Amino acid sequence: MDFGIKGRNALVCAASKGLGFGCAMALAKEGVNVTITARGAEALEAAAKAIREAAPGVTVKTVAGDITTADGREQALAAAGQIDILVNNAGGPPPGDFRDWDRDVWIKALDANMITPILLTKAVVDGMAERKFGRIVNITSSSVKAPIPILGLSNGARAGLTGFIGGVARQVAKHGVTINNLLPGRFLTDRLKGTIGAQSKKSGAELEAEFQKQAATIPAGRFGTAEEFGQVCAFMCSVPAGYLTAQNILLDGGNYPGTF
Repeated sequence: MDFGIKGRNALVCAASKGLGFGCAMALAKEGVNVTITARGAEALEAAAKAIREAAPGVTVKTVAGDITTADGREQALAAAGQIDILVNNAGGPPPGDFRDWDRDVWIKALDANMITPILLTKAVVDGMAERKFGRIVNITSSSVKAPIPILGLSNGARAGLTGFIGGVARQVAKHGVTINNLLPGRFLTDRLKGTIGAQSKKSGAELEAEFQKQAATIPAGRFGTAEEFGQVCAFMCSVPAGYLTAQNILLDGGNYPGTF
């Protein structure tokens, strides 16, 4: 299938590794020029090198900085120039008990996982509408569909973003701009490896045994990969996906038990 986005320009946030990297790589392989951001300059340059090698001919720009800050957003937007595709992404807030979270903790979570994607959307959506093409994908979480008790900060912030997107997506759909959310379940990223490693250490179980145990609870029988996550994201950014908007696409190997 021809995705019809060759030569377009994308800004992909938090793309030095994990799901953000998977999205940037998949878009680049479709001929999209990508600007990628991350806080760690070394990892970011390594990611850019890998993308250039896998997708020769596309332009890959890097912006080292924190996308959740005003300065980080300003630098990323300036480097990217005209943005046809925006992939919003930021690391999730830490787990814990809501009784331990004060206002500052909540504000930090909201800044990263709700306010930042809203402000980036605000910065690019009108230009997309004027050019009659735009794709915005927000990487959120399966917790939007099924809240995870220890991830209350993420549950709240991402649910807030989802509500906002549901309204604005319908305002710009007639201009050829789609806005959707991509909800990952358990993917084999550094974050998941760290979480399982901590659980293994706490329980005394062997690390490999803990990985296998948790993977077995997913109907697919395995964890997802960043590569396949990125490929779904690239499709959502394609011309053939132009009628898909204001949706929450759950990618979790069948883990969510509901019908809807």
